[in-house]
Amino acid sequence: MNPDQRRIIWVALLAATVTASLAMGIRQTFGLLLLPMQMEHGVDPWAFGLAVALHNLMWGLAQPVAGSLADKYGTGRVMAFGGIFYLIGCGLPGLWPSNLSVLLGIGFFSGLGVACAGTGMALAAIGRMAPPEKRGELIGIASAGGSMGQAFMVPVVYQLSGSFGAAAALASVAVASLLIIPMSRFIEWNPQPGKKPSGGLKALPGLARSSLADRDFALLTGGFFACGFQLAFLTTHLPSHLALCGLSPGLGATALMLIGLFNIPGSWLCGWLSGKVRPEAALGAIYMLRTVAIAIFAMATPSEWGTMVFAAVMGFVWLGTVPLTSAAIARRFGTADLGALYGVCFFSHQIGGFLGAASGALLLQFTGSFAAFWPVMVVVGLAASVLNWMCRPPAMRAMA
Repeated sequence: MNPDQRRIIWVALLAATVTASLAMGIRQTFGLLLLPMQMEHGVDPWAFGLAVALHNLMWGLAQPVAGSLADKYGTGRVMAFGGIFYLIGCGLPGLWPSNLSVLLGIGFFSGLGVACAGTGMALAAIGRMAPPEKRGELIGIASAGGSMGQAFMVPVVYQLSGSFGAAAALASVAVASLLIIPMSRFIEWNPQPGKKPSGGLKALPGLARSSLADRDFALLTGGFFACGFQLAFLTTHLPSHLALCGLSPGLGATALMLIGLFNIPGSWLCGWLSGKVRPEAALGAIYMLRTVAIAIFAMATPSEWGTMVFAAVMGFVWLGTVPLTSAAIARRFGTADLGALYGVCFFSHQIGGFLGAASGALLLQFTGSFAAFWPVMVVVGLAASVLNWMCRPPAMRAMA
């Protein structure tokens, strides 16, 4: 790389880190607001839980479309719309808190916002801009940078909610999301020369069919379901679970903050590993480690120290699946359609996220406990490990 290319990549990497931090950090705070929104504004737990579940489903539905548009027109342009969607999505329930505004704002608009401005978009852009020998490492840095948002925004939103109320906290993050718009100008505003996608949005259905016909891509996609299922449940319901166990109200915020902090080195390490080992093998190991940690946490007596150790372990492998999955797709299909192909795979992740958040909310509504959910988390995680270990080494090919 010449000095100009190096400068462009590092500026884009910094901008991608900021935008992904905001987009991912905002959504990680929703679980802190479930009980406060009920107590302060009468928002039912089922409505808030369903809103987060719809957020995950909308994210999954919109991700392939956003990725395809970004591949054709430039990632930065799509990410700017993400800032606008987030402003509407958090602003609606922040200004007019109710079941309906939560479902429409968090469920619909913020789902579009994270699809357009989240980690998947940032990593696709960096993956195209980076030279092949540095791709895994730079994707890992971008993914790790995106975790800073969770580590920073969770304590901020917790303090805002405690001091000014949950609705005010949502309104504040809505304003903060506006920063995504100017930062997106520095992230692949135009498509990469020589890396044109295979057909843009019109070709997306055919691209999805052909990629899912690949046995190993289908296995990778199936494994990604477990990632969304486990993480959406923990993000949405871990603070409530800890409160129901009689632990300190602030422990949920501390746990989510620790997850974000430990995910910074974890995501970088997973990105670095993607260039050293077969990504599918590493993904299987991550799912197994997560599942063992979940099983031990579920069986142990709830405690503050146990929760913090659990959060640290989960945080280290929290979003490590993202750079590894991106690397696995790039190795198999090239980078021209990386945004769209990641979106196809990610849709499975978000179906899992929808089911994890929604079923947890329904379980809480009707039983008052999450006890029955933990064994399901373990079974789903074991299945993901097996699916990824069944993947064969990919044949390098480009679809552009």
